[in-house]
Amino acid sequence: MGVALTRSAQWTAAGYGTRTLEITPLNEAILQEIIIFVESFIYKHPQEAKYVFAEPLEWKTDLDPSAFELGYIVSATTVKSEEADENGQPLLFFSVPQIKVRSFGQLSRLLFIAKDTKLKEAQACIEANRNPVAKILGFDCNTVKEDSSVLNILDKITEDDDPESEIKMKIAILLKELDLHLLNHSLKHISLEISLNPEAVKNDVELLKRFSGKGEQTVLESIAYTSDYEFSNGCRAPPWRQILGEMCYVLVKPHDVETLCITCSAEGVFLNGGKIDDEGEINYERKGAIYKDLITFLKKTSAKFSEVMSKEHIRFNELQNGKDQPKETSDKKELDALPKAVDGSDKGVLEKKQINLGKRQMTKRLEPSLNWKMTVDYKGRRSSLKDTHKEKRGGKLEKSAPPVSPGKTQLTSKNVSKIEEIVSESSSESEEDEEPPDHRQEANADLPSEYWQIQKLVKYLKGGNQIATVIALCSLKDFNLAQETCQLAIRDAGGLEVLINLLDTDEVKCKIGSLNILKEISHNSQIRRNIVDLGGLPLMVNILDSPHKSLKCLAAETIANVAKFKRARWAVRHHGGITKLVVLLDCAQNSTEPAQSSLYDVRDEEVARCGALALWSCSKSYANKEAIRKAGGIPLLARLLKTSHGNILIPVVGTLQECASEENYRAAIKAERIIENLVMNLSSENEQLQEHCAMAIYQCAEDEETRDLVRLHGGLKPLASLLNNTDNKERLAAVTGAIWKCSISKENVTKFREYKAIETLVGLLTDQPEEVLVNVVGALGECCQEHENRIIVRKCGGIQPLVDLLVGINQALLVNVTKAIAACAVEPESMMIIARLDGVRLLWSLLKNPHPDVKASAAWALCPCIQNAKDAGEMVRSFVGGLELVVNLLKSDNKEVLASVCAAITNIAKDQENLAIITDHGVVPLLSKLANTLLLHMVGSADEDLQEAAAGCISNIRRLALATEKARYT
Repeated sequence: MGVALTRSAQWTAAGYGTRTLEITPLNEAILQEIIIFVESFIYKHPQEAKYVFAEPLEWKTDLDPSAFELGYIVSATTVKSEEADENGQPLLFFSVPQIKVRSFGQLSRLLFIAKDTKLKEAQACIEANRNPVAKILGFDCNTVKEDSSVLNILDKITEDDDPESEIKMKIAILLKELDLHLLNHSLKHISLEISLNPEAVKNDVELLKRFSGKGEQTVLESIAYTSDYEFSNGCRAPPWRQILGEMCYVLVKPHDVETLCITCSAEGVFLNGGKIDDEGEINYERKGAIYKDLITFLKKTSAKFSEVMSKEHIRFNELQNGKDQPKETSDKKELDALPKAVDGSDKGVLEKKQINLGKRQMTKRLEPSLNWKMTVDYKGRRSSLKDTHKEKRGGKLEKSAPPVSPGKTQLTSKNVSKIEEIVSESSSESEEDEEPPDHRQEANADLPSEYWQIQKLVKYLKGGNQIATVIALCSLKDFNLAQETCQLAIRDAGGLEVLINLLDTDEVKCKIGSLNILKEISHNSQIRRNIVDLGGLPLMVNILDSPHKSLKCLAAETIANVAKFKRARWAVRHHGGITKLVVLLDCAQNSTEPAQSSLYDVRDEEVARCGALALWSCSKSYANKEAIRKAGGIPLLARLLKTSHGNILIPVVGTLQECASEENYRAAIKAERIIENLVMNLSSENEQLQEHCAMAIYQCAEDEETRDLVRLHGGLKPLASLLNNTDNKERLAAVTGAIWKCSISKENVTKFREYKAIETLVGLLTDQPEEVLVNVVGALGECCQEHENRIIVRKCGGIQPLVDLLVGINQALLVNVTKAIAACAVEPESMMIIARLDGVRLLWSLLKNPHPDVKASAAWALCPCIQNAKDAGEMVRSFVGGLELVVNLLKSDNKEVLASVCAAITNIAKDQENLAIITDHGVVPLLSKLANTLLLHMVGSADEDLQEAAAGCISNIRRLALATEKARYT
């Protein structure tokens, strides 16, 4: 609020202490915004409204004591609030005409009491309390540098041992937000009042450039802007100077005097204090009189300029008045006449002409704006900023980004290719990470104001000092960084490079601010890849060693977001991140601290949660799973499972769920008695935790001992109960998957029958997503291995939906459906329903499926169908081309397909007519070929079904050979 009152508010010219606010529309607009803020404070921030000011705000008021009613003790000349501080002193005291207020709550009530005179009261309060923030928070903000008062306030608050530090910090942040709001509001207000058009200033500068250079006939040696950046309103001054009406700053070198630094503003043109350092900072203070325009100023300052101008007076005036300026059509012709192919320097000229052509079509009214634009001037000083804007116009990030930090080289495209090559050779992950299209904002896109405001803040990140950097980071955090527009605005302005560079500094505040932003924007898949390309992950991994727990947490959370693709996961492991993340899991075991001890510390449980979150993302890689195990992650994860904090349990169980796909992990999970905790958390009220526990059980239950442990620890009943909650499809898929794997054990199937789970599974065969259906049908396929359960499925109407699923295309679902139908077909009554529903024909059609697993499963399912169907021989012959299809499958290279087809042929050949048909189709030589290669090995297989099928085939071969010989001699 102090900065806005100093810079934006318009004060009278009287001496300090007696200055008053001028009666202007701008001042009235500022006061109205302050009134809105104070009036709403009491209900928007009720806790902060009770905070007692360090010193009262005191001013003279015209209010009458009788205006105060409920909540106040009123006499003829005094008013006291019933609300008092801990010492019994009233928070509002009014002794005509002086009033003292000591809380925002009382300020809010006072404005409501003032009614129509609230504007007058607000003005009197501001005039009497020129530094209100100091009185509210307890120290003088004017003792700190410009633009840094809020940051210094926050520093001082965090250093104090005051128990009200948290409330004071919140109030400081609210006042900072009000300050920024007032500055922006003033900027918008001024845009409607400024009368001087920056286009006129620009025309004068461009005109003077044409008459400048070496020689006696030139008016100046040189003239140039101090800034390469131009806002969309035509101004080149920073926004906070635009508020004061300033438009640009020009460096002019006349022939007879030293270089002049000139301010061009709405009031006119005047000499300023010049550049104060090599970085281009300007002393904005006026050093002389104000002149109506640039030409007039130079005439008064330089005798040589005035002399030459008098000679060129007529021609110069003609050009200034536009008589000699080329028309728009001639400009277009000039551009069209330029060669099609231009070199680098000519291209710069071409772009400059195009930009100048566009500028002539700009509107005349000045509109202060935060929208950065770039003038094409390749000879300028700020090449790194230009590179950023090249990127904004569509250049590749890897080519245009500045270095991460001195002494550190960022990844080039060659290095990136090398890493991707390493990943492709070393990673055994099954998923493919496709690079998403790189969305760049079009130059003419209708972008929201937030996009341009963010780009302005990024500019301050690049060029500001430490204090300005922290303030810019805080301001960036206030935007909705979940929006893609805001995320890409940071990237397009080159902000990612700066944010990553800040991670390599020694300043904790900068690191925290940078990580807070990176954590939010790294949800964007494009930005995740940009962060990796710019070398951000190694810096985040290094931060995991920081003594500040909040830094560790932010780094781990950002790693969790970034490590969503192979190259990122490889980078985390390659730079030692897995071991450091595992160490974070141990934090919660070694501390009993009740709360955070400083601004930069968080609870140890939060450190462990963030570490588990990052490991969860990294554990999608086989190599990372092994790294976690070797780093001792499993015992630590097991210990964290015993905690009662749901926010820690979810990433812990998620990590275990990912890792349990590996046999080594499943053995370790059993050894650490993790199954017991997984079963216990199935009864949690947190649906996400239930989902991940069920998924972990699904992964682990491949092992028979684990399935027994789930039953012994009472896990089957909660799994059966969770089947009744079908709204959460992700959880339902995990629960049905766990039931499927647990059903492989007969003892578990008996329990599921006892808990009525089979009937519930049948009810889930319709209106469910495929990931649920795969598991439901898989579970029914295991349950239907028992006679009692087949009867249950049939009586519950389960045969019909199972047969209906045979027309799907999902490979895993078809494999499970054929297995379930095969189990049901063993029962004659169920087989009759399958035949009536044309299920056998559908099974036969699956022999044409391109997936070998589906072919094999369908062929195995045909065996019980042929065995238990009435008139099986006739049924088989009714399928046109069916027998020929079966025989041709003997040419397959897949052993499982061959074994299943041999089993089917064993059943088909029991019918004499079918035997003759398949003989005609050449089954004998195909079987004979198999007998010499595979069948004898299959007879010795450990799989009893495979043994029987292979032996049956050999028997059929013998029978077919004998029948052939007999037919030859008779």
